[in-house]
Amino acid sequence: MLYMMEWTIKSDSYDNAHNRFLEAGAPLPDGATTVGRWHAPGSGNGWHMIGTEKPDTVYAFAAEWGDLLTFTVTPVFTDEQAGALSPEGRGRR
Repeated sequence: MLYMMEWTIKSDSYDNAHNRFLEAGAPLPDGATTVGRWHAPGSGNGWHMIGTEKPDTVYAFAAEWGDLLTFTVTPVFTDEQAGALSPEGRGRR
């Protein structure tokens, strides 16, 4: 399963978030992988696409960074997965 984690750095936390990221690189818990990570230049916003079959790893990652970041987490599907779930695609699985 894929999860899109959108983050916003909490006010007055930019330096701490930046330093922690540079020191550790924001590794994920075992059982989760980074599909991609994107940063919005000039802002405190970004996105982290995570792949995992263990949703608790997403929660653990958000909890680890929760003192510095606010997250919105959205489970997402690929085009192929969404197509297979559509009425027209159900017979093509």
